[in-house]
This record gives sequence, C-alpha cells and structure tokens, in this order.
Amino acid sequence: MEEHVYLINLYDYYGELLTEKQQLYFEDYYFNNLTFEEIGENYKISRNAIFKQVKEVIDSLNFYEAKLKLYNKGLAMKELTEKIEDQKIKEAINNLI
Repeated sequence: MEEHVYLINLYDYYGELLTEKQQLYFEDYYFNNLTFEEIGENYKISRNAIFKQVKEVIDSLNFYEAKLKLYNKGLAMKELTEKIEDQKIKEAINNLI
C-alpha cells in the first residue's frame, strides 16, 4: 500500500511528462482500481500490453524522481514549514508546494 501511495504522489509531480495513453492506463489501474485485463478490454489490447505500459510508467516515474527529486524536495519543504510559527506564511508556503 505504501508503494501505491508513493507512485500516486510521483504521478502528481510527473504525470504530465507521460504520454496520454500512459496516463490513461496508470489512472485506470491506480485510481479506478481496474485490473490489467479490464483495462485491456476497454482499450481492445492485451492484458500483457497494459501490464508492460504500467510497468514502463512506474519505471519512468522512478527515473524522473531519481533525476529531479521534486517529490523528496517537496517533503523536505513541508517538514521545514512545520517549524514556522507565523500561520499566514506557513499557509502561503504550503499552497506553493
């Protein structure tokens, strides 16, 4: 479950870098809880093709995070903002993250 949430967070950061089809397959699998078989039936392609595409998306998301580290930097910024006492400044920074 933890990896599931992690991948969804990475998708929030890097999803726009994926192809439209990759986005659809990922969203169907992770957000709509469809099986590879159900997704394949919806798009009239094999279950195995969907599996490979979702695996490719996961690899891409991990690659982007390894290079750019936006997710980890966002977590670090949230941690730092917790130490800020001024509520207005804290909210403004959290809105930017």
